[in-house]
Amino acid sequence: MLGEILLLGYLPMLIFKKIKRITIKTYFSLKKIHMMFNIILMRWILFISLHLLVFLIIILSYAEAKEEWTVTRIEDYSYASVSGEIQYNDKFAFILMPEDNCNKITTMFSFYTWNDPGDYRQLLDKHIPIKLNDIETTAEVIQIIPVYDGLKVIFTLGVYPIKEYTYMIHTLYNHHKKYEIEIIDGINFKANKYFDITINRWKLEKFIPSIKKAINICRKSPNINA
Repeated sequence: MLGEILLLGYLPMLIFKKIKRITIKTYFSLKKIHMMFNIILMRWILFISLHLLVFLIIILSYAEAKEEWTVTRIEDYSYASVSGEIQYNDKFAFILMPEDNCNKITTMFSFYTWNDPGDYRQLLDKHIPIKLNDIETTAEVIQIIPVYDGLKVIFTLGVYPIKEYTYMIHTLYNHHKKYEIEIIDGINFKANKYFDITINRWKLEKFIPSIKKAINICRKSPNINA
């Protein structure tokens, strides 16, 4: 009888402890899920914002055709972009983000093409062979947008520390006296299948002052990391 009384007294305590453990576990699980959701949401917002920026840069390239360089800010992103010499409306853009403390630079450029073989979507997220001046490398296709009767293909060369990248570009341009990109043939890739004009170049005499201006704009962002 005493054993039953003790058991009846102990069982509620066990149940209470188990419920407590479940409650605590559930709380931390929910907290973890909430944190993961916030991370995914922030990444999604960054993805959408970056693609919106690309789209707006393209629109501005047509609206501001008389300007060689455009240095401004859209949302939280500041950028400096320069018009092409062969295809004027194809810009080369240098983008800075406040979450990187304006210490990294994202490079993007576009090629407009009349060619549409019907399978151009397969180029998305692919690394396309290019020649940058005399250097053979690749550029990743990040977006393809129908524009007028053709396609605007957006490439990126990657993200780099701004000081090292600025010095490299300045040195490269001074040495070659040009900044030229040619889309070239590669393995299972024919450049002229997708691009009627496969080469463009950009003048970078004003590169340094334009980047400095973009950095100053970026550092005035309220969302810069302290």
